[in-house]
Amino acid sequence: MADLTQEEWAEQLSQDNNAVVLDVRTQEEVEEEGIIPNAVHIDIYRGQEFINEVETLDKSKTFYVYCRSGNRSGQACAIMNQLGFENTNNLLGGFSEWTGDVASI
Repeated sequence: MADLTQEEWAEQLSQDNNAVVLDVRTQEEVEEEGIIPNAVHIDIYRGQEFINEVETLDKSKTFYVYCRSGNRSGQACAIMNQLGFENTNNLLGGFSEWTGDVASI
């Protein structure tokens, strides 16, 4: 897992054609605040359901993971690494500091 600043995350993401953006916030947070365009949303608070859904993702992809502040996404990256995902990137500062595009749900 790599902890990336907002700038590093956006730069690497823009140059990565094997990327998946993963939002691990709650459904309520996504509805209230929006989502980074084209992100996959899987709520980390769903426990085993989160693990089950994550395990359906392509482990060969590079994952750019975010939550509101960077804490839950760090936990999600650690869980994903334990499940065999080799390329996970955590967004430091999370969505609350995101300055890029936002889509409404």
